[in-house]
Amino acid sequence: MDLVASIREFNRFYTKRIGILHGALLQHGFTLAEIRVLWEIAHRDYITAQMIGKELDMDPTFVSRVLWKMKLHEFVRTEPSEFDRRIRHLRLTKKGQDAIRVLERQSSKDVEAMIAELSPANRRKLVDAMRRVENLLTLKPDEPWNWVLRDPRPGDYGWVIQRHGAIYAEEYGWDATFEALVAEIVASFIRDFKPVREACWIAEKDGERAGCVFLVEKSKTVGQLRLLLVEPTARGAGIGKRLVHECILHARHAGYARLVLWTQANLHAAHRIYKQSGFRLVKEDKHQSFGKSLTGQYWELDLRAPARSAAPRTRKGR
Repeated sequence: MDLVASIREFNRFYTKRIGILHGALLQHGFTLAEIRVLWEIAHRDYITAQMIGKELDMDPTFVSRVLWKMKLHEFVRTEPSEFDRRIRHLRLTKKGQDAIRVLERQSSKDVEAMIAELSPANRRKLVDAMRRVENLLTLKPDEPWNWVLRDPRPGDYGWVIQRHGAIYAEEYGWDATFEALVAEIVASFIRDFKPVREACWIAEKDGERAGCVFLVEKSKTVGQLRLLLVEPTARGAGIGKRLVHECILHARHAGYARLVLWTQANLHAAHRIYKQSGFRLVKEDKHQSFGKSLTGQYWELDLRAPARSAAPRTRKGR
């Protein structure tokens, strides 16, 4: 069997297995593409028709037709932005909220039934394999492939703390108070974890941990990117950029209006990633921390602006 035939066979198997053709998904008379648009509106506080088109790579005319149909069914309404009255944000009506709730509940039940017989270890293998497929299909032609992004597992959080302490001591001479700060951030994340609003990703290269990033809730409308790290031996493969992009994508879907971060002026490699991802430097201040005289930098990203189409897409974290 040739490559194309093999992929088509897998597509038939997978669509049948997840029930994508099941009538329950189409009970409201919407196509799968239309339901995907509905899902985007349901999970974003700030979204416009233009943003949907860029996020889903859909033709603007098609998006307009979809939205017209949803308004006709009283699933979607528009309202002017509080920041710019010329911008029209999309919102679900009560009827639309009820519809997406039914769809998501049915979808969750279908997935739970599909994996019910799998052991915890095989469930992790399944998720890793799915992420590997998605990452491969979004890989640039000139980008090397030997790493994946995954959710954290037992032992990963201790690794995050240990590697931050060791790498920053070796490369910048920071003392153990930095490792203590990382430990506090990680402990708070685990203890007060907020599903959907917060997430952690681990990059794995050739079966070994290669990097990490965290998304935490700073306020109702502001998310914070924290603890971005890439192992020295894994740098140059695009892992840092992909971790930041994943954090931004999840923050948008979580409904944050802004994403902020705190870093230091001497971390130049990280600065390049933040600039390429659309962050802007908003403030600097000098401080004495981690046994060094440092210049702290505060960066932020407006998540209400359209997503940058050039950034690679990856699977969301937990």
